[in-house]
Amino acid sequence: MTKISFTSDYLEGAHPLIINRLVETNLCQTPGYGADEICDSARKKIRTACHAPEAAVHFLTGGTQTNATVIDALLHGYEGVLAADTGHISGHEAGAIEFGGHKVLMIPHKNGKLVASDIKSYLQTFYDDGNCDHMVQPGMVYLSQPSEYGTLYKKQELIEIHEICQTYHIPLYVDGARLAYALACPENDVQLSDLAKLTDAFYIGGTKCGALLGEAVVIPDAKRLPHFFTTVKQHGALLAKGRLLGIQFDVLFTDNLYGNIGKTAIFAADKIRKELKEKGYRLFFEAPTNQIFVILENEQMKQLATQVEFSFWEKFDEQHTVVRLATSWVTGEEAVNQLIKLL
Repeated sequence: MTKISFTSDYLEGAHPLIINRLVETNLCQTPGYGADEICDSARKKIRTACHAPEAAVHFLTGGTQTNATVIDALLHGYEGVLAADTGHISGHEAGAIEFGGHKVLMIPHKNGKLVASDIKSYLQTFYDDGNCDHMVQPGMVYLSQPSEYGTLYKKQELIEIHEICQTYHIPLYVDGARLAYALACPENDVQLSDLAKLTDAFYIGGTKCGALLGEAVVIPDAKRLPHFFTTVKQHGALLAKGRLLGIQFDVLFTDNLYGNIGKTAIFAADKIRKELKEKGYRLFFEAPTNQIFVILENEQMKQLATQVEFSFWEKFDEQHTVVRLATSWVTGEEAVNQLIKLL
């Protein structure tokens, strides 16, 4: 029997409209490194969607490269990055940020998120320490929308964090690897235009959101990182055939495809969450996006694993484990119904 998979949201290829456009343009000859008309078109569409006409938009190849590149560009050599202890850069990027010479300064999370008061407390405590010059200085704040646990930052939460960053003169950066799924949630009140107003840089995820690969970094004030292209090159995140990335974002930002592509995943995840609750399962977090974290008895987990692929997340206690079920932009009703039946 073939297992049904809810392991992650980047198991499939790309949206058919992207594949069609890649085929249509396959034999076109264009300049390299994103200096082509298609990439320019994608940049204009992203600027329009973000209400940020002066923004710099750069196309990078993957999420870890994007985080490592942006963080390195924003920090001095003696600075580190503040992140939730559950943040992607804190645990699931194999020490990529530290490998680049910057320490991840972890703050305990609340429902997967950083809280403004905790950031303020960390910064106050740091600068009140007479030995702070001997320590790694907190040089920026990293968030992800949605969080690593699928929870969402509300607009007011981002405003409060932004204000603290402004007070301490440090940049705010948002990882948007799964941003399409946040935008598709009815509970969400943070739009692309809000990210453009409240951050120094953020990225629009493609890899997990219907593209074959690639992420679009948006720097609302292009003068903030004037030589970012060179930093991208140094980090090996610059694609010679840059038009392959530009094509994908040009399609994703035509007719609001990016704003709608996550709706299938949210519908499927909501249905699974509803069934889990009705069947008496415990959710680890109440999250509205495409990631579902459920607490299973270890024997239950072993039984389910014989027919369903999912992600181990963390040990809950000696008898229970937290597992993740993830839906995607193309999750089918048949797979959802099959999972529910097995549950």
